[in-house]
Amino acid sequence: MSRISAAEAHVMNALWTRGPLGADEIVGAVGAAQNWGEATVKTLINRLLKKKALASEREGGRVRYRPVVSREDYVTGESQGLLDRLFGGEIAPLVAHYAKHRALSPEEVARLKRLIAELDADDQ
Repeated sequence: MSRISAAEAHVMNALWTRGPLGADEIVGAVGAAQNWGEATVKTLINRLLKKKALASEREGGRVRYRPVVSREDYVTGESQGLLDRLFGGEIAPLVAHYAKHRALSPEEVARLKRLIAELDADDQ
């Protein structure tokens, strides 16, 4: 599958959250919020169909679109791409960057510590 662009991700998010939708429903869900007209949203739908990120199905005389790519797979791919492009594929420099440039709340620090403890336990 080809990479999903930021614009296309808006369409995917509507489908991940709301389930299968018709083109008019997708236009209603993302068009106004992004200041996009119907033609723009339909172009994005067609791109996603070509990328095989969406499938179309006839239902009651209408075409409805559903995601073929799960949100989890999309997030995993985007996350790995970010790590590879900016941090040489390593997680520690990413966390260090955010910790240095953005104050971590005590809850975030606690979650990171729990995650590290779980990962340590899994390795043993």
